[in-house]
Amino acid sequence: MPLADSSMLNEISFFSALDDDERHTLAQQIDLIHLPKGHTLFRTGDPGGAMYLVHSGAIELYLPQENGDHLPLKVAERGEMFGELALLDNQPRSANALAIEPSELLVLDRDDLSVLFEKHPDSAFDIITVLTRRVRETTDLYAMAAIRNANEVIDAEMEIEGSASERIADWMTEIASSIPFLYTNAGLFAIWILVNVGVFRFLRPFDPYPFGFLTMSVSLEAIFLSLFVLISQNRQAKRDKIRNDIEYEVNIRAEKEVRALAIRLNELEETVTEQFERLSDFGPSAPAASAAD
Repeated sequence: MPLADSSMLNEISFFSALDDDERHTLAQQIDLIHLPKGHTLFRTGDPGGAMYLVHSGAIELYLPQENGDHLPLKVAERGEMFGELALLDNQPRSANALAIEPSELLVLDRDDLSVLFEKHPDSAFDIITVLTRRVRETTDLYAMAAIRNANEVIDAEMEIEGSASERIADWMTEIASSIPFLYTNAGLFAIWILVNVGVFRFLRPFDPYPFGFLTMSVSLEAIFLSLFVLISQNRQAKRDKIRNDIEYEVNIRAEKEVRALAIRLNELEETVTEQFERLSDFGPSAPAASAAD
């Protein structure tokens, strides 16, 4: 149903750049819908063409996963908006939207903006500025989601490929590179040497100078630790390869999306410019008609 009451728009940051007349015009066009908790507003692939602003409640945006789980992107709460990409390009939805609380949403579609731009051409620049800022935020949001998903893929693949001995190598490398391990070795070596040089007369030396047994033990420790480090480095190289492959794919997709978005913004700019030109053609005729009367 139409909103009609423009006072509700005052609480939405998206409309903060509009003046009272512009908000009043938009209130005659924009719709208010009510969603119960658990209701799915749209799914990935559903038709676009409209964006939503949360007046009350909360909407979770997420990406469905092949294993049945979902990757949360954001929870849109009171005063926030979502779905602006589908408004700009009129393309299918790129995420799912679920009401996690009983919610009231304002629905803004392309026809609503057309009416606003025709009556108040200057509002086009304010709307474009806000939408462009939101597109940047959405791009950052998807980038963060891509990185988080990459980590999950790496952990899953390394868990499948890695044997028990490789996981032990990771564990031993982590221990050997710690400060407590350094202090423990230093303490053992110091006690070993002090005992075997006769500092503690109540203890019988068991490895007198030049400490052959100690030398052999340290050499064996160094050999095994070196092998553990090499095995762990090989696993790290596999992780890096998986991450690089995923990041390359993400970068390619991001480049395509940025190019497509630039094209869409140019088209929107051309549309607004045409609106300005058409309205400017009507401008001189109005005084002329008044003079004729």
